[in-house]
Amino acid sequence: MTILLTGATGFIGKAIYETNENGFRCVVRNASQYTLNDVFKVDGIHSTTNWNAAFQGGVDSVIHLAGLAHNASYTDEEFFDVNTEGTIHLASEAAKAGVKRFVFVSSIGVNGANTFGNAFDENETPKPHNSYAESKLRAEQGLQKIAKETGLEVVIIRPTLVYGANAPGNVGSLTKLIKKVPFLPFGLCKNKRSFVSVTNLASFIYTCVIHPKAAGETFLISDGESISTKAFTSAIAKGLGTSLVQLPVPITLMKLAAKVLGKSHQANQLIGDLEVDPSKASRLLGWTPPETMAQAMDKLNKQRLL
Repeated sequence: MTILLTGATGFIGKAIYETNENGFRCVVRNASQYTLNDVFKVDGIHSTTNWNAAFQGGVDSVIHLAGLAHNASYTDEEFFDVNTEGTIHLASEAAKAGVKRFVFVSSIGVNGANTFGNAFDENETPKPHNSYAESKLRAEQGLQKIAKETGLEVVIIRPTLVYGANAPGNVGSLTKLIKKVPFLPFGLCKNKRSFVSVTNLASFIYTCVIHPKAAGETFLISDGESISTKAFTSAIAKGLGTSLVQLPVPITLMKLAAKVLGKSHQANQLIGDLEVDPSKASRLLGWTPPETMAQAMDKLNKQRLL
């Protein structure tokens, strides 16, 4: 099997590539920076990208990870050009090249920013909360249209917040902060959030490539448990082998401070609820997470020692 992997050098892409590097054709922007097998260089993923060379010799499946990240400053036009039109164009070219399956890693933001008592599941009406999430939803809709018109087997995955050694974004920032500061203000935080380790997500993505029942399905994926930000940050500290004091700061005070500082959205990501029900992955595909959060966090300390 030959799998075209976009975003091959990213946080999630590296975890997938390590499962079986000889099976992947890796899409990168600068091939000279990486030691990878079967590399295809691309200047960017847009509505006009030429994919002909990437599909030469035959590709069985595509895993599409590459795109503009939600935690970076891009215009609406940039999000839709890359995350929406670039994805749809790639899938269209894949279908023309005879690719059987297209696995698209979307975002839980498609469902919304928060849950209020009931976990999101695959039957939820999408409520994207920003341009990034909207660009992902439009990509999903475009892929489903291509699937109907061409027979391309599309699989959509909406992961929760991904964590692990060398994680980027908010998790990476939290990890760096915990390394430097021995206290955080989450002592009274009892929210519920779902997370997924990068190893678990990589395992699930690969399952969606090979499992016949994944075709045409959408999945919300997590480790399978929801925990508070207090518990999550404490787990990071334990994984790093460092002590952490959780200060009992009232939630209302944190929200007020965030509002004054213009950081309400960031605060909501830390202290709000966002749960998913990932049971469809187990029920339909028989998939179970290969590692626990404790096992995933233990790699943080091992990474530090390397």
